[in-house]
Amino acid sequence: MKRITQSPRADWQAQVESLGLTYHTIDGQLYWDESAHYRFSTRDIETLEKSTAELQRISIEAAERAIRDNWRERLAISPAAWQEIIQSWERDDLSLYGRFDLMWDGTGTPKLLEYNADTPTGLLEAAVVQWQWLQQTRPNADQFNSIHEQLLASWPSWPQKQIHFCAQRDAEEDWRTLLYLIDTCQQSGKRTVDLAVEDIGWNERMQNFVDHQDHPMDLLFKLYPWEWMWQEDFSIHLPGRCQRFLEPVWKMLWSNKAFLVLLWEMFEGHPNLLRASFSPDGMPSHVEKPFFGREGTNVRLIRNNDLLESSDGPWQSQPKAYQELHPEVSFDGNHPVIGSWIIGGTPAGIGIREDTSLITANSSRFVPHWF
Repeated sequence: MKRITQSPRADWQAQVESLGLTYHTIDGQLYWDESAHYRFSTRDIETLEKSTAELQRISIEAAERAIRDNWRERLAISPAAWQEIIQSWERDDLSLYGRFDLMWDGTGTPKLLEYNADTPTGLLEAAVVQWQWLQQTRPNADQFNSIHEQLLASWPSWPQKQIHFCAQRDAEEDWRTLLYLIDTCQQSGKRTVDLAVEDIGWNERMQNFVDHQDHPMDLLFKLYPWEWMWQEDFSIHLPGRCQRFLEPVWKMLWSNKAFLVLLWEMFEGHPNLLRASFSPDGMPSHVEKPFFGREGTNVRLIRNNDLLESSDGPWQSQPKAYQELHPEVSFDGNHPVIGSWIIGGTPAGIGIREDTSLITANSSRFVPHWF
């Protein structure tokens, strides 16, 4: 694994915009950054694929354990949501995708930082934009990237002929991700309808969720977190109807940072895991994470009992999980995190975010890769 610098394509802005990546620059700073890329060996890619499959396997085992041993309170999940999670898991409600965030420098084994299992973004960049970059700059090379093909193959698993899609009205990155998913769904032969999550309604007579035209929604893909849905007035209509949403409600187990503690309790010493606990005791170097934190907010990095770095955000009052601080991974002062995608339960490819900060945030740069 090596970080290599090079000149960007002369017309890179127009190229990525043609694929829908309109947010390539955020507040004057590059988000899509092809002035650098990461080169892997075939063995590196095999290691990442194997580690991703293994993490998926143990996550399934841990979800079973969470339900069997009633981890509801330790995961800070409401009783109403917990009953829906149990029923969803027992129904085997299908999942489309998820993203493991891994720390790795090409030596040893990749370590899990967290599982973005409910509303992962960075999908358009990983699936399409970096593939275009590869084809135009290194047509004879390869990339760990079958995301697009596996999305096309996954949509037929749902029997509905029409699927609704929603995201927050003013969230540009979410909408671009959503539009890409809509495109893959349409290519699989299904009809789609998109709307803002704010426009979802309830029809009392039909006892069903309805769209902005008052049409019933049999299956709704939402780029909107389950934990937010359960806190809103809307949630009174969720019990008994959660099977109408993607991702499935059981994903609340995996997207919770407390799930890292459960994984460690079950698989202590596993080569792909970092120690995790509900208390920092005995970990002079650790990372503090709110259970339902997002985009690197309200994170505190402690090294030898001293504050190393921290980020602000709205989740300070949430319960915290504590994870062992991984030794710093740095390539010329850039700290990469590898997002390894699961599509339809199978490893599908990676996308890399990097930052000069040790905390990966929403604005951290996306850089392509090849092998």
